Amino acid sequence: MGHAAKTPHPAPTGATLPTARKNSRGEGKRGRASRTGLAIAVASLLLAGLTTPARAEGDAKRGEAKFGECAACHTLKQGENNVGPSLHGIFGRKAGELTDFRYSPALKKSGIVWSAETLDSYIADPQAMVPANRMPYAGLADKGARADLIAYLKEATK
Repeated sequence: MGHAAKTPHPAPTGATLPTARKNSRGEGKRGRASRTGLAIAVASLLLAGLTTPARAEGDAKRGEAKFGECAACHTLKQGENNVGPSLHGIFGRKAGELTDFRYSPALKKSGIVWSAETLDSYIADPQAMVPANRMPYAGLADKGARADLIAYLKEATK
């Protein structure tokens, strides 16, 4: 009824096995490193969780500063176009709909209705979204900056 006690296999003759120092928790270097890595990962996730929603919604104040680049061609005033069309009332408006602005045929035919999502895609890369449009803008790669700009436009274009 007794169980045979397991004995560890002896080290090969002439071989020395490394010994690891252990801390007060009985952990070697790997234990400390994995605990530190876990702490860093948890902290990163917590910080991401705290900052992501606010950034995803965008910051209108930062967006106002970013709009300075757009203001060279666009205005926010109703009925007042510049090199580009007025952005007043853009949300919910069909692309190419203003009668007092000369849009590219590509934009007129696009069927786009401007929303936060369609603006985000368009501002990211106008030529990819609507090839052959006339907007001479390479796009804004920074997703956070686009979110900020769109947050500002939501407030300023009503």
